[in-house]
Parts: sequence; C-alpha cells; structure tokens
Amino acid sequence: MNSLLKKESNELGPLFEKIVSQGKSYLNTINDRATSTKHAADVQTNLNSEGVGTLGALQQFNERFEPLMVASSGPRYWGFVTGGTTPAAIAGDWLTTIYDQNPQGLKGVGDVSANIEIESIQLLLDLFHLPKDFFGGFVTGAMMSNFTCMAVARQWVGKQQGKDIAKEGITSSIRIISTTPHSSSIKALSLLGVGSSNLVKIDTLKGNREAMDADALEHYLKNNPTEPFILISSAGTVNTVDFDDFTAIAKLKERYSFWWHIDAAFGGFAACSSMRQHLVSGWEHADSITVDCHKWLNVPYESALFFVKQKHGVLQVETFQNSNAPYLGNPIENFNYLNFLPENSRRLKALPAWFSLVAYGKDGIREWVDNNIAHAEQFGKGVEQSQPFELLAPVRLNTVCFSLKEEVKPNEVTTFLNAVNATGQVFMTPTVYKDRKGIRAAFVNWRTTAEDVSSVLALMNKVLTQLRNEN
Repeated sequence: MNSLLKKESNELGPLFEKIVSQGKSYLNTINDRATSTKHAADVQTNLNSEGVGTLGALQQFNERFEPLMVASSGPRYWGFVTGGTTPAAIAGDWLTTIYDQNPQGLKGVGDVSANIEIESIQLLLDLFHLPKDFFGGFVTGAMMSNFTCMAVARQWVGKQQGKDIAKEGITSSIRIISTTPHSSSIKALSLLGVGSSNLVKIDTLKGNREAMDADALEHYLKNNPTEPFILISSAGTVNTVDFDDFTAIAKLKERYSFWWHIDAAFGGFAACSSMRQHLVSGWEHADSITVDCHKWLNVPYESALFFVKQKHGVLQVETFQNSNAPYLGNPIENFNYLNFLPENSRRLKALPAWFSLVAYGKDGIREWVDNNIAHAEQFGKGVEQSQPFELLAPVRLNTVCFSLKEEVKPNEVTTFLNAVNATGQVFMTPTVYKDRKGIRAAFVNWRTTAEDVSSVLALMNKVLTQLRNEN
C-alpha cells in the first residue's frame, strides 16, 4: 500500500475533523462571503511525483482556490436559479461519497441504493401530488432529464410509425411542438438526432406572456397533418416563470396523438406551495416531466430527476438497455437503473434528496418555497416602486425580470448589473426579454430573508446613483 494512503487511513479522525471544521466555518460565514470574484487562479500543468498528502493538498486548496470561492449557496446568490444546500442535504451528500455505492439493480450489487432511489422518487411524487403511475430516476440536471424523457418520446414516435428508432436510427423527421422551450431541451433534440430545426413554435398568449396559446395549438393541429409528435410544455419559463395551460393541453391529448413532455425544472415546485399549486393543475396527465432538485429542493449541484409514465417502461428499456452486456441479465425481469437512463456509471444522487425529504417533510419544504415566493413578490414590488427601475413582466412565482426604465448611457443595463455584481453582495444574471435588455433575480435559497431583499434594493439604487453621477 502507498505509504501516504497507509498513514492517512490510520488518521481519518483528525483528517476529517479539519475538513468538517473548515466546512462549518464556511457555512457559518456564508452570509458575509462575496457572491462574485474578480480574480482567477493560475493553472498548474505539472504533477509532482510523490504527492503531498491530503493535508498538503488542503493547504494548497486553501492558499490558491478557497479565497476565490463565491457564496453560490448563500442567501443573495440569485443567478441561474441556484439553490443552497440544507444541512440534511449536506449530510446525505457526504454519506454518498463515503459509502460510494453503485445504485443500479434491486438484487445483488447496489440493491439498497436502488431501493433508496426508488423510495426517493415515491416521496417526490407524493410531495408534488403526482400519481404513482410515474416511474423516475436521478440524473445530473435538466439537460439529462430532458434528454432522457425525449429519448423515450422519440422511441414512442417511432413505434407509432412501426419503427424501432433505438435499433434502426432516425429514418424520417420527427415533429416537435413548443412555445418557449428551455435551451437544454433544444440541446437534447440536437443530441438525439431529432434536429432543433424540426421545432414548430406555437404563438404565445397575448399580452405580457411566454406561455403557449392553447387555442393556437389546437388551430395548428386542425390544419396540419396529425402524425404523432412530441409536445414540450413549460412549467415555469426562464425569464418570467410562465406556465402553459396543462388542463387545456390534457383535453387536446384526448383527441390528438402526441407525447407530452413538461419541463418543470424549478417551476414544478409550485406544486409544493400553498399559494401556487394551481399553476401545475393538470400536469399529472403528461407522459414525462423534468424536475431539478439542485434548484428549489436545495440539494448539492448535479441532481435532477425524470418522471416517465410506467406504461412506457418497455419503450424506456428499448431506448436505454445495455443489450450487448448479457451479464446484466434480462432488463425487464431483473430491474437495473442503467437500462432506464443514459448513464451506466453514476453515484447515489438520490441520497441528499432523500435526506432532505425525510428531514424536513412536506411542511418544511412548503415553508421555504412559500418564503421564496414572498421574497420574489417583495423584490418585485420594490422594483415597481422605485424611480429608475421597472418590471418587464409580472412576478408569477419566484423569479423577477426587470430593467432600467431608460438607459441614460449606452449599455447602461449591462454596466449597472456588472457594477452590482462586482460589489460581491448579490449576484444576478443578464437576460433579454421581448428585445429588452434585462436582469433576472431567482429566489430558491432556503437562507434568503426579507432583510436580504431590502438590502439589495438599497444597494441597487446606490450603485445606479453612483454610476450616473460619474463624469
């Protein structure tokens, strides 16, 4: 055994105590840590021969990288819809690493892990008030969840045409219909060989909306060939968190043949809210749904899940089975997750989610979801009541899309956002909404308070005044 490994294996207690102590220090001071940095670390390209041991590596990390780590899991990091990490989620993530399981089959290697994953899916279905006729699993993010769901949808379209696309490949175009799809859905279409140019966009509802006009969808279906297609719906668009009318779409599904996929990466958590459950009314009729856990469930990054109706299980296995690996057994008789999703090798991503679900329950999760919605409304009202700022769209859930009422100087919106982010006191992201440069603030962190919102509103006014007073 390597001498360093042998030494450290006998000193795990003191070694881990240092890591725990540093982790506690970070979390205890996260409110004061900067949300952005102007600096970058030099990249080393040569690896030493003997190694410096874990403590030596920790020292180098603390000297070179740790001071540049931003508070992306802190209360005022409002960019990219990034959640924080609850204590329970951290515990689950640490144990995931320590136990290092392979969550594949229900029998043999990884059997307990697969059970944890299946149980987590059942708990999440209960949390979202979804029926138990969905099957699900964990992947890295919305990109892979959308990919998984649409891969099964692609197989479904082929079967309607008498083809096995997983075996034969795509031999004809597949029609995709949507209105405001997320970029990850477009990327998934490209990777699946469906082709992003085959996307047919349906008009949005009139007014300041991003949601699909269900009447326009019905009109399109009446006046175009009705061969099977894939419909991508939005449960929370990126800029304004707008929702398609799922009840209306469910009625259309009774008359037309299509696979219905809902991208609910963060908007799906409206189902947990005491105030916004109506936004997802009817989503239980979809064939597949994407939800991110590393957003509003506040678990560490690289955690998302897919839901696919169990009646499509054979299609899912046809799409993802490891048919050239006989040692894995029959994919239907011997359940194994690697026959139901893209990755063969993956960690037990379900454990942090399981810890959070069990630790805080429906009421705990509902509380931070409702709090975040209240924070978004507070921030939106602050923007509305301010002299220089304006909302670009109503605050529908947890994201605020706003801008300057007028750009006094060229590119002032960009300059202003860069200046605000440079303070390190908050982080927001740029966007473009209906040809207007804008700013997005997404509220999903369990740590965020009303005081955080008030302080950022004051900061915004201060920064803009300073910028306009310069020169």
